[in-house]
Amino acid sequence: MNRVTMADVAKAAGISKSTVSQFLNGRYEYMSRETKDRIKAAIDELGYHPNYIARSLKQKRTSLIGIVAANIVHTVSTEMSRAIEDYFHEKDIQVIFCNSYDDQEKEKKYINNLRARQVDGLVIFPAEKNTELYKRLEDENYPVVFADRKIAEIQVNTVVVDNRDALDRAVHHLIAEGHSKLAILTPPLTIYPRRERIEGFKEAVRKHGGKVYDHLVRSTEIRAMVTELESMFAEGNGPTALIAGNDLTYFEIMKFARKHQIRIGKDLALVVFDNIELAAFSEPSLTIIKQPAYEMGLMAGELLYEQISGRSAKIGTYVFPAEMIVRGSSVLKEE
Repeated sequence: MNRVTMADVAKAAGISKSTVSQFLNGRYEYMSRETKDRIKAAIDELGYHPNYIARSLKQKRTSLIGIVAANIVHTVSTEMSRAIEDYFHEKDIQVIFCNSYDDQEKEKKYINNLRARQVDGLVIFPAEKNTELYKRLEDENYPVVFADRKIAEIQVNTVVVDNRDALDRAVHHLIAEGHSKLAILTPPLTIYPRRERIEGFKEAVRKHGGKVYDHLVRSTEIRAMVTELESMFAEGNGPTALIAGNDLTYFEIMKFARKHQIRIGKDLALVVFDNIELAAFSEPSLTIIKQPAYEMGLMAGELLYEQISGRSAKIGTYVFPAEMIVRGSSVLKEE
């Protein structure tokens, strides 16, 4: 059986071969719905499969992009990656996904391997330790977008959330609820979002007339968080309100609370910076700082596609506001 060609599709659809080519390459902004439907029907009827190898040689593109995530365990990383994949699916570009777990050597290996496979571009959630490699990508004008994390000395398109503004709103809410001893707990300050959240917390407490207590501002490894919290709450010096720096921190706080019979929403107000699934259905319902992760992922995809297509001229940082959703965990109830 002879292989079905683009010319066969064009003949079956009753249009030119060049129009079919434009459709296959995603250049159909000005193509009528009728024409697109005819091409799709002809492709389905004939069982046509584009020759991607030949097309990549002709276009000098592989129709592949890579995502190097830092840690897919985090809900925000998952949501952003899904949005990026959805965006490129519509462009008929496949996504290769890698997860570095914030490991410098893994990240370097993945970036180099993806480039060796000649992917058209990369979205990187940078581990922040491969500055020399990032700089080389910048110097080569290689299509790349940083997601979730900003690196000041690297000038590439970057998509982040406004961490400081989000902390300002969280602190303002807690102080308005009558709290004067506020605390924050995050994983180690090795990456941009965590540093921004700690600094944003301190700025906001001072701005809204509160006092920053050094022993209530803590950052540590996930495995040590329960112990860190026990130290924070020792001798009755603990906070009445606590902000969890991310979703994994929240889970450790709940372990600590159960262990010491601390009632969230009664003994301790809690705000979590992250997109916690089922937050509205927990007991008590959970106050969260929700990041527009899907929208951020779509922006990262669009920025990368513009670079791949040669349409990107201006490099910038795209900052998205977070949404604070107030629920029962941060509004203490008297019994």
